[in-house]
Amino acid sequence: MQVKENSFLVTGGASGLGESVARAIVGQGGNVVIADLNESAGQALVAELGDSARFVRCDITNGDEVQSAVEMAESAFGGLQGSINCAGIVVVQKLLDRDNNPADLEAFSRGVNINLVGSFNVARLVAASIAKRIANDSNAGGHVEKNADQGIIINTASIAAFDGQVGQASYSSSKAGVVGLTLPLARELARHGIRVMTIAPGVFATPMMDSIPEKAREQLEAGVPYPKRLGAPNEFAKLVTHIIDNAYLNGEVIRLDGAIRMV
Repeated sequence: MQVKENSFLVTGGASGLGESVARAIVGQGGNVVIADLNESAGQALVAELGDSARFVRCDITNGDEVQSAVEMAESAFGGLQGSINCAGIVVVQKLLDRDNNPADLEAFSRGVNINLVGSFNVARLVAASIAKRIANDSNAGGHVEKNADQGIIINTASIAAFDGQVGQASYSSSKAGVVGLTLPLARELARHGIRVMTIAPGVFATPMMDSIPEKAREQLEAGVPYPKRLGAPNEFAKLVTHIIDNAYLNGEVIRLDGAIRMV
């Protein structure tokens, strides 16, 4: 599969890693539906990217809203070839606070619901769209070749799935769940020619990092063995487009982190 002339749903696509992915796909001749809660940023990006992009306001935990985004891709671009799920949140809280009071269960659940359940929600609806497209082509007399690369689902985990720190119970466990989705979904969707991959990024220069103090940022950069800096969103996007192009990448989690190991 190539990026060019194919269409992809990018969740969390209005900023950060998702925005870079959307730009990279359009830059290589593909089409994107940007699904995000930030309507003003999403619409501004679509205005910049032109006819190859659409925006839909979307909560990835809401089945109807994700289905609407899928249907927009089908109607605007004639079909959907894959998704890159970059939407997610960070929940920071300790299991016990300083007075030994227990963590807020609702906050923990919110992180798991958005990061893990939301990823599954997007994957199930995108996979259904691709599978129905393949079936319709076959019923119309089209021939689907053996090993034809029909679709790709790329989820975003985090190195926190492996190197979770104190206070990251919700974030780490939800991202570990995303890692755990990868192989079962890849095996299940193999019969449709749909690949499933996950990227586990390290510390990246996204809007989320803008809120941390400069000293903390410098400490994060110092912890990266090489290159000793934060990752650039376009480096994440380059990996996404390579995964789309490389049909033998399937059922795997790729760390993109400059060799950092959090302690």
